[in-house]
Formats: sequence, structure tokens, C-alpha cells
Amino acid sequence: MDVHVLQVMPAENYRVYIYFSDGRVKLFDVSHIAGKGVFKKLCDEEFYYKRCTVLNSTLAWDVTGTFDPRNCIDIDPETLYNESVEVKDPLTGVA
Repeated sequence: MDVHVLQVMPAENYRVYIYFSDGRVKLFDVSHIAGKGVFKKLCDEEFYYKRCTVLNSTLAWDVTGTFDPRNCIDIDPETLYNESVEVKDPLTGVA
């Protein structure tokens, strides 16, 4: 698979809209991993929303605030693609 993440947008209830390089928009549910292991930091709502970004061509949370791809919590893009539900772009029609 040669699809990578172009953009992400965190949403309520530990869900993240993910824009993939093939044009699809998918919704990934992070709730099943939030609070576990390295994902424990995601329980901090401010961290979850403000540090959600794209690093290493995938969904990630910037740990240090420096956008260093070696210091982030990320999820394999293939996992995101296969385990997400395709949705309409939530920004369609937003001015």
C-alpha cells in the first residue's frame, strides 16, 4: 500500500478525520487505545487536540512541541487506512 496521510483533524470522542493521499477521507476511532501505554497522554484533552498532527506521513501527536518525527506518538498509516471508516469531508461546504 502506497497511501499516506496528508492532513488530520481531531474531533470529539477520540475520533480523528484523516485525509489520505488517494483522496479518501476516513474517520479513525482512537478511544480503544487512548490511555494505554504510550497513548496514555491522549487522555489529556489539551494534548489530544493541540498536538494532533501529521509526522512520518501518518497521524501523530507531537510529544515535545518541536515537530520532531522521532519524538511523537504515531499510528501506522496502513492500520489507519484499514481500520477507519470512509466518510464525507466534514469541511465540505464550510466557508
